[in-house]
This record gives sequence, structure tokens and C-alpha cells, in this order.
Amino acid sequence: MNPEALASIIERTAHDLAASGEAGQLADDMIPAKVTVMRPKDRSHGDWATNIAMQLGKKAAMKPRDLAQLFADRLAAADGIASVEVAGPGFINITLDSASAAAIVDQVLAEGAQFGRNTHLAGRTLNLEFVSANPTGPIHIGGTRWAAVGDSMARVLEANGAKVVREYYFNDHGTQIDRFAKSLVAAAHKEPTPEDGYKGAYIDEIAQRVIDEAKAEGVDVLALPRVTGEDGAEGDSQQREEFRRRAVPMMFAEIQQSMKDFRVNFDVWFHENSLYNNGSVDRAIELLRGKGDIYEKDGATWFASTKYGDDKDRVIIKSDGNYAYFAADIAYYYDKRHRATDPADVAIYMLGADHHGYIGRMMAMCAAFGDKPGVNMQILIGQLVNVVKDGKPVRMSKRAGNVVTIDDLVEAIGVDASRYSLARTSYDQSVDIDLDLLASHSNDNPVYYVQYAHARSKNVDRNAAAAGITRDGADMSLLSTEADGEVLAQLALYPSMLEQAGDERTPHRVAHYLEELAGRYHKWYAAERVVPMELTDAEARGDAKDVEALRIAKDPEPARAAARLALNDAVQQVIANGLDLLGVSAPDAM
Repeated sequence: MNPEALASIIERTAHDLAASGEAGQLADDMIPAKVTVMRPKDRSHGDWATNIAMQLGKKAAMKPRDLAQLFADRLAAADGIASVEVAGPGFINITLDSASAAAIVDQVLAEGAQFGRNTHLAGRTLNLEFVSANPTGPIHIGGTRWAAVGDSMARVLEANGAKVVREYYFNDHGTQIDRFAKSLVAAAHKEPTPEDGYKGAYIDEIAQRVIDEAKAEGVDVLALPRVTGEDGAEGDSQQREEFRRRAVPMMFAEIQQSMKDFRVNFDVWFHENSLYNNGSVDRAIELLRGKGDIYEKDGATWFASTKYGDDKDRVIIKSDGNYAYFAADIAYYYDKRHRATDPADVAIYMLGADHHGYIGRMMAMCAAFGDKPGVNMQILIGQLVNVVKDGKPVRMSKRAGNVVTIDDLVEAIGVDASRYSLARTSYDQSVDIDLDLLASHSNDNPVYYVQYAHARSKNVDRNAAAAGITRDGADMSLLSTEADGEVLAQLALYPSMLEQAGDERTPHRVAHYLEELAGRYHKWYAAERVVPMELTDAEARGDAKDVEALRIAKDPEPARAAARLALNDAVQQVIANGLDLLGVSAPDAM
């Protein structure tokens, strides 16, 4: 019995008590739509606990402990429940019979890769924008974290039934691209990097690729006009435009390949420049003007964002006639919500720590369009990543100068360890990536610990097959040891964990769950046997009761061995399911 099934039994019991009149003033409309069932911290208190009586006691005009006893008396008679006791001020502790507790194994094995998946977000389209690094260089470690977290979040949301559109927004308009082009021209001429330019070996590489590509087409890019203004600054020259035209697609292609290699596949690659080229920016501004939210002041065009809770109004067209960066944000959000294909019910933005000050204006713009901030628009702010090796910060990249890139991290520890380590910590907390630890084969390495549990379960399968043991004839009621119970209880938590991870946008819960399951499985593996093992002489000379327990553990009867093999395989399936949500492989051997 899983916690959802038990919650349904408790809910039905509450309604029965309300109908019977036994529970004071308890009425149907007082009973919560979702009953809380939790795992007691102390295993001796039972398999599950609920605080339903404490929630309803005051409403029913009863002492919570007295109401809890009414629940306990009825629940004790329910199928699959071995015992119920009332504890403390009104907690209800529930112990399942072994067969009911082990029913989760059959469910896992029957549902396989679909176990835990649900449809409670079905019918909703979520546009999830993440990474969205400027196409002016390789993806740095912060963007790499968003790649791991964002793709894992998309997989979790899909497992909850949502339609998810993974989107990458290319900032290919404005000053960043101008600075990129100026840096390339300077590198091509062996000149110092402009003061506001981009540095790193990759700039030299891209500059040379532009020169070579143009040469192959019969164009000497360095011979194109290069205008210099009176102040010595480079003007808007044909040469710079040629570097821009050729280099930006090169960076696009490099970023796209890095994402693909990192097992992240986007549905939409959206170009900021398209918003200006197709008139979307002007149309969005006019929509807001029609709502009375646009005004002119000091020669500039302003969005009256303070009407919707922002701390100040925002310029969207500057006095020199150029668009402010926020103008594209307005058009982009409106585009997401009103596309012909997959219009977003919810637009989720995953932004870096330096964008925290952007939330107010974004939510104001959402409200101005008649949408609900925090509902139709959700903004997640990520925190910093620190990379450490030999106990010291790692800062230098081979290509990008004073940063660590996605390719640097993957080269150091591989895709699995990179994705897992970046996704296992809540995105709103800073995280340290210890390269030495993540490259090690030790239980302190969390990704190794989880993957090894899967590989170990596969080895159990191989040994069982060699010994002629199958799951046929399994008696699940024989999964009655403490180690069995710990694993069974953790398996039963997977569906509710997955639903919570989706609702709260917290894919790191998957990793935490897997580490707990792997820990319980490793302990179970050490305590119980599927394939028989003879007692040692020392064990056979021990206390008679202990010897019998060891015999059952090491040389189980066929029905128990088959049940343990089924439990082993259920753990294997759930670990594989969870790792897939994180985009991490589940190896058969390590």
C-alpha cells in the first residue's frame, strides 16, 4: 500500500465519522481534499503517520487525541493495516501488514518506466526557458547549471503530465553582439582586446575561422573597409559587420552542440532579433499603449510599471530612439503566451542571480497584459556555482579565460557527474562542485553511490539467474525484516515525491530521494540474500535465535528468495526511472 492509497482510506474514514455523528461537529466540508501521510522519523512508531485528528480537532469541537482514537478504531479494521496507535497530542501511527507493505513491489514491476508518473498537470502547456546564454562565448558554469536543472525540471514536469516546451533565447541583438564583433576584429588584426570586449582563446579561434571561411569563398575579410572615427573608435564598418554575420552563427552552432552533448534538447531556439525584424516589439508596445500603460516623457517612451507594483516606471524606447533591453522582454512574453503553436499557459523563466532586480518589472508587465504574476509568469532565480579542485577554486579555462565552461566540466568529470551534481542542489542555493570527489569511485560521491546501487541490483539479477532463482512463486508477505521494510517504505514514497517535485519546481528532490533509496538498498544488500550463502563456522556457533535469523537471511526458502529478487528489481526500476529524470545513465555494471 502506498501513501496515496492510505491517504484515501483515511479520507474515507473521516467522511464516515462525519456521517455517523460520532466525531462531534465534524462535517464533510471540514475535511481537507488531500490528507497528509508522512513517514515517522522513528521506525518503531510504525510505517506511516497522519496528523488528520490534530487538523480537525478544533473544527469538530473535540480534543485531537479523542478524535484520533476514533480514527484509530476504524482504521485498525481496514484491509492491509496491521495496527494503529495514537501518540502524543493526536498523531495516528499506522503499521501495515507485510503483504500490504510489499504490494508496492508488484506495482513498480507492473508499471515499469511509468511508475510514479501521473496526469495531474495534464492539459497545461509550460514554456520553460533556460540557459539562454549570450552567443558571445562558450557556456560558462552558471549556464551549465541551468542546463542540468532546467532539463531535469522539464522531465519532472512531463512526468506529471504537462506539455513542456524547452526554449533557448538567443540574445542576438544589441550591445553584446557589437562588443563581440569588435573583439573579433581586434583579434584578427592582433590588436589588444577593446576595453569592453570579450577575452579568451576562443575569440582568436572564432576570428581565424571567420577569416578561413571567408577566404574559402574568395573573400579577404581583413581587406574590407574598416572605418575609424575622429575619436579613434571603430565605426560601423563593413569589416565588422562581416565578422558579426559569420561569427554569431558559429557561436550558435557551438552552443547547440554543447547542449546536445550535455543531453539537453530544446524544442525552440528563439532569436531576440526576430522580435525586432517582424515588428513584435512595436506591436507589444502598442498593445500596452492601448491599455493606458505607455507614456512619453523627456523624449523617451515609458512603461507605467508602478501601476502594477514595480518600484519605478521603465524606459522602453530611449530618447535617442534606440530600444531599451526591456522592450524585447515585453514582446517576448506576449509571444510566448499567444503563439499559434503551443501557446504557454505558464511561462517559466530561469534566470541568474544577477537578474533578481528584474523580477518587479517582469511581473508588472505580466499583470499589464491581464495575466496573473506568479501563475502565468514564474521566475526562478539561480545562485552561483563554485568549482573546486585540490581544495582550491578552479577559475581558469583553456578557451574562455577566467571562467569554467560546460566543456571544461564535462572533460573533467563526464556528463553524468556534471548533470547530477548540478541538479542535486536547489537552484536557489549556491553549490560547490568538487572535481576530485566527483571523479572518485567512493560512497562519498553521490552520483557514484546511486549508480552503483543500480549496477549492484543488476549483478544480483545475474547471480540469481546463474543460481536458477526467478521471481516465480514469490510470497511478498515474507518481506518482513526491518531492512525489507525500510526499502519498501522508500519505494512507496516515489510517486508523491515526483508530484511534489513538479508542483514546487524542485527537481533536486529526485536526487535526494535516490540517494536515500540507494542508502537503504545498500544496507538491505548487506543484510539479506537472494542467492543462498552458507553460514560460517563462527556464525553457526552463535546464539540459536541469531543462527536461525542468519539462516533465513543467507539461505532463504525459495518463496522468500523470489520475493527478495522482486524487491531488488523494483529498486532497480525506480533508480533507473529517477536517474532518467535527471538525464543521468543507469549503468548495468561499474
